[in-house]
Amino acid sequence: MKRLVKVLLQHQGAASLALFTREIWANPRAMGAAFPSAPALASHMAAQVPLDRDGWVVELGGGTGVVTAALLKHGVPPWKLVVVERSPTLASHLRQRFPQLRIIQGDAAQLGQLLDHPQFPLSSIVSSLPLRSLNPATTRAISHQFEILLQPGGLLIQFTYDLRGTRTRLLPRFRRLSSRIVWSNLPPARVDVFERE
Repeated sequence: MKRLVKVLLQHQGAASLALFTREIWANPRAMGAAFPSAPALASHMAAQVPLDRDGWVVELGGGTGVVTAALLKHGVPPWKLVVVERSPTLASHLRQRFPQLRIIQGDAAQLGQLLDHPQFPLSSIVSSLPLRSLNPATTRAISHQFEILLQPGGLLIQFTYDLRGTRTRLLPRFRRLSSRIVWSNLPPARVDVFERE
């Protein structure tokens, strides 16, 4: 356990790890993870985002900013990246950590309203939302937002702790382009890339 804490502190920093721990104690179902995402998982998710497409890149479930930092490092321009976080505490943390970004505190089930119906399309959605542990009605509402906001050819990058690779019935208008397990995450996680048909 000491080794695990040491690794997490190296990658997250004490303040981010303490913030994550407080949030998980306050609302474990909303967090959906026992530990913050590892840099390897964040980097793999970010690497799936094409940089040559028009439209916004929307990150859902920004948390403490591990994936956000990876998206910026990958080359997503700050003006093109929008981060949505439901927790007011985490959204405030993200605004302080990334003052150059548009951080929206709100529920992804109302994503279209939160984005104010963007004037140009979304090219990618990068989701760290715990879709399998949310209320089924909430998950359906979020999936519906994916369908109506992503144009045909748009990408949904979603990670899950379900390593089996079964196709989810929640995304009937998407086809899976790729799937990869990131074993170095704790616990291991699978990154799926779906294309809107």
